[in-house]
Amino acid sequence: MSTSKDEVFVGSVDQGTTSTRYIIYNKAAKQIASHQVEFTQICPQAGWVEHDPMEILVSVRLCMAKATDKATADGYNVDGGLKAIGITNQRETTLVWSKKTGLPLHNAIVWMDARTTSVCRRLEKELSGGRTHFAETCGLPISTYFSAMKLIWLIENVAEVKKAIDSGDALFGTIDSWLIWNMTGGVKGGLHVTDVSNASRTMLMDLKTLNWDKPTLDALKIPAKILPKIVSNSELIGEVGKGWPVAGIPIAGCLGDQHAAMVGQACRKGEAKSTYGTGAFILLNVGDKVVQSKHGLLSTMAFKLGPKAPANYALEGSIAIAGAAVQWLRDSLGIISSAAEIEELAAKVTSSGGVYFVPAFNGLFAPWWRDDARGVCIGITRFTNKCHIARATLESMCFQVKDVLDSMHKDAGADREAKTDKRGEFLLRVDGGATVNNLLMQIQADLLGTSVVRPADIETTALGAAYAAGLAVGVWTEKDIFETNAKEASTMFHPMIDAELSKKKHESWCKAVTRTYDLADLSL
Repeated sequence: MSTSKDEVFVGSVDQGTTSTRYIIYNKAAKQIASHQVEFTQICPQAGWVEHDPMEILVSVRLCMAKATDKATADGYNVDGGLKAIGITNQRETTLVWSKKTGLPLHNAIVWMDARTTSVCRRLEKELSGGRTHFAETCGLPISTYFSAMKLIWLIENVAEVKKAIDSGDALFGTIDSWLIWNMTGGVKGGLHVTDVSNASRTMLMDLKTLNWDKPTLDALKIPAKILPKIVSNSELIGEVGKGWPVAGIPIAGCLGDQHAAMVGQACRKGEAKSTYGTGAFILLNVGDKVVQSKHGLLSTMAFKLGPKAPANYALEGSIAIAGAAVQWLRDSLGIISSAAEIEELAAKVTSSGGVYFVPAFNGLFAPWWRDDARGVCIGITRFTNKCHIARATLESMCFQVKDVLDSMHKDAGADREAKTDKRGEFLLRVDGGATVNNLLMQIQADLLGTSVVRPADIETTALGAAYAAGLAVGVWTEKDIFETNAKEASTMFHPMIDAELSKKKHESWCKAVTRTYDLADLSL
């Protein structure tokens, strides 16, 4: 395949919870090559989840090299036409490393890890505002979910971390910071930065000023000197250093994965999207003003596409376990041999047969916020078989998304602001690997009672990071992203079951959720 000399490309690093991917896009925002690798999930104790930061670096290098090789083999002049790199990453996952050696001082503590429960309970008792003490500033409750709690745990429990902080050798970051520091030189002048979307998930950033909040740092006894510089989502951050497959190319975009998906889905004010990955994450763009939730949601960044661009904010509902429940059926129970099999298995029955599965493996996030919850599967009879379990697993994702959207519709007049289709229906935009499952998408539409829209390119997380990077170097304009490219073909799923039946099923689901409470075994 021949390419013209003026053809341009943008690369996107999508560093997720279970795998890393690198995708190369052309000027038309179409994928020309990609490579993906899974990496090790480390579970030292029940409720603990870690990643090896060095293995993550290896996975990024490998994906970059393999995707570049594939594009070159297909005749694309990527080396000559690559204009920028965008990065998107699993959020809240936390690590501290040494400035001198470049080595992590502990494995990264993953966003879903629940080891910080005791830290959270202690702070709730010590601070006057309890669980919501910092919510007005950062938009987040005190929870095991967020980076600050993980950082406190590292400081209090890992001697190497405390020693490095005291000696001035420690750098804190989420995965974006770790990647950028290493890609821009590491111990030889690597840039210690993060972006506003990732910073908004630490509990340490003031949502209004977009700066680290000193009163919060003081209250949590976190030294400002270990924190990265905060930048926007779309700007020239720094060049990739020697030794990387894309050396010399500017890193020009950086967003947490869910914020990247909002850009990839071209979500303007009043538009919501749900990303189905390891977890599921629903965000509603509420515009340029922070909206405080009264119904269990998070106030967070949507995106800020340039140093001088206005900030867009969002309401978010985070679901800890979505696609991870399918992996559990595959890896732990052996009910399926591949994730793709679940659709065929679940389609063999027309309902879950009264079975409800609540995958509260590490507690429940929005809107329930119960870190004492653990998974349950109820309604089992002699009639129940693995097909019902498979269907109940798919339904569990959809029920959780409905719980979040119901809360969104109660907050800030979200139901009045939300964009609708020509029939006046609320639209939920969906993306992520699990959305290839047509049955899952139909169940989602049925339980919501509204339309679900799936884009032609479901990997909108990587696309959003590419857009942000390309925007910074002039490959695309905001009009290209939010108007021209947003008109690409999509698939619509409309509700097909009776609204009363959907309501009854949801009532039963809510009863099942309450059965998960207080099941955490604190002796583990």
